[in-house]
Amino acid sequence: MTKYRNNLPQMSTDVFITDGGLETTLIFHNGIELPYFAAFDLLKDNTGYETIQKYYQSYVDLASRNNIGLILDSPTWRASIDWAQKLGYNEQELSDLNKKSISMLSDMRDLNENNNSKIVISGCVGPRSDGYKPKFLMNEIESEKYHQNQIQTFSKTNADMITGLTINYVEEAIGIIRAAKNVDMPVVIAFTVETDGRLVTGQSLKDAIAYTDKVTNNAVEYFMINCAHPNHFVTTLDGSSSWINRIKGVRANASEKSHAELDESTELDDGDPEMLAEQYRELRTAMNHLNVLGGCCGTDHRHIEHICNSCVTNTR
Repeated sequence: MTKYRNNLPQMSTDVFITDGGLETTLIFHNGIELPYFAAFDLLKDNTGYETIQKYYQSYVDLASRNNIGLILDSPTWRASIDWAQKLGYNEQELSDLNKKSISMLSDMRDLNENNNSKIVISGCVGPRSDGYKPKFLMNEIESEKYHQNQIQTFSKTNADMITGLTINYVEEAIGIIRAAKNVDMPVVIAFTVETDGRLVTGQSLKDAIAYTDKVTNNAVEYFMINCAHPNHFVTTLDGSSSWINRIKGVRANASEKSHAELDESTELDDGDPEMLAEQYRELRTAMNHLNVLGGCCGTDHRHIEHICNSCVTNTR
């Protein structure tokens, strides 16, 4: 049964971590071929299932050691129909794998959660097009229709919430929000920005958040920034502005490279985990409401552990 859908514990001031870069970890550290970055495809057999499970367990253990909360985003960033069809899945097979992903995380919660380390399960929704450079843009109605099936599937599982990760234009974000609200699911939107701190459309992060809130009547639980290095967006964050308070989470890239450069990279750029953790600490100092901390491309459990040491252990 769903546990936190009506009362998300991260809405408090307590720190929650997330995992790091699932896909880059699988590709560069595990040596797994991952067509279209589709991690959900591994769930089709026992070997792949165990690989994904082991990946998440490292973060479960990290949260438990540090006595902090954990948000587990399902490995379903690519588990929507357009991407699934590229891999040969039909709608029923896709639905089954989305359900399986949540069942896996739910079982892990049952085995590992305690009062000091609450575990929130999030159904992860990714963009319909490319996460770095969308080849086509939907309007709000098209986005809602496209994402509805995956979100409806999550609503019938133990998922506590929906998270739209690496969303790069507001119309897609609004469609995801409306699809989630259609099934009474709390929803979080994580925008990704370019090296200038703007969305790929050229819109500022401030305007993207303000417009999304206006159109959806503040339906989003909170916003996040993900798939960008702190150096790409820190100068856009004016702590005195009210829109900043809508941002509760950061899942940054390890690398300072642009999305275009990362797209062409054949080797992993995992940056400097300690320096990244220090940048998170500085963000937390400037934005004391920021309490969901994780990683994206190039990050792994090392980065998140340093973030824990910098942002949690040193503040107790």
